[in-house]
Amino acid sequence: MIKPKLLIFDINETLLDMEPLKKSINEALKEERAFDIWFPTLLQYSLVETLTKNYKDFSEIAGATLKMTAQKLDIDLTEVQIKSILSPITKLSAYPEVSNALKVLKQNGFKLVALSNGKPQVVIDQLKYARIHHFFDKVLSIEEVKNYKPHASTYHCAYSLMNVLPEDTMLIAAHGWDIAGAKRAGIQAAFISRPGKSLYPLAIEPEIIGSNLKEITESLLSF
Repeated sequence: MIKPKLLIFDINETLLDMEPLKKSINEALKEERAFDIWFPTLLQYSLVETLTKNYKDFSEIAGATLKMTAQKLDIDLTEVQIKSILSPITKLSAYPEVSNALKVLKQNGFKLVALSNGKPQVVIDQLKYARIHHFFDKVLSIEEVKNYKPHASTYHCAYSLMNVLPEDTMLIAAHGWDIAGAKRAGIQAAFISRPGKSLYPLAIEPEIIGSNLKEITESLLSF
C-alpha cells in the first residue's frame, strides 16, 4: 500500500445513515424489506442507463424504480407520492464518528473529495444538512461524466480534476460493488463494513477494511 494523497468518499450508507429514507419507503409500501428491494433496483437501472448510453439523472431513476418496486408489491404510487416518499434523501444525518474522522483526515493533509451518483444539488444539500460539507475540497457528481459508478470514468474524473495520480488515490465506501469498481479502475480502496454490507468475493481485496470511518482513519494515519 502507498499512503494516498487523495481520498474519494462515497456518500450514502458510507458517510450518511439512510435509516430515515428506509423508514419512509418501508412504511409507504407496507413492507419491511421494501427499501432492500428498491435500492439494488435503483443501482441496477442506473447501470442499464450507463451501458446503453441513455443518461437519466439519479433522482429520475430513483423515482422510476420506486414505482417499479411498489408495483411489485401491488401498490400504485402517484408522482406526488413518490416525491414525498423519497424526500428524506436530503435530510440524512452522518454516522456518529464521521465528522471527527473527516476533521482528523483534513488536519493530516489528505485531500478529500465527495463523489456520488446523485444529482449535484442533492449531494450538496445532503452534505450541508449533515454538517460535513466544509471538510471536502471538492464535491462531485457523476454528472461530470454521465456514467454511473462503478464505471471507471467516474473515478478517473475525480482524481484527474484534483491533479492526483491514480496510485495516490483511495476510494472509501461501504459498498462491495464500489470497491470492486475502484480497484479495477486502478486506485486503492478502503471498505467500511457497515451492518449488512459485504465485499464482492470475486473482486480484488481493498487495502483497508474497518467497521467505521474512525478505524479507516486510524489505519491511514499509521502509514
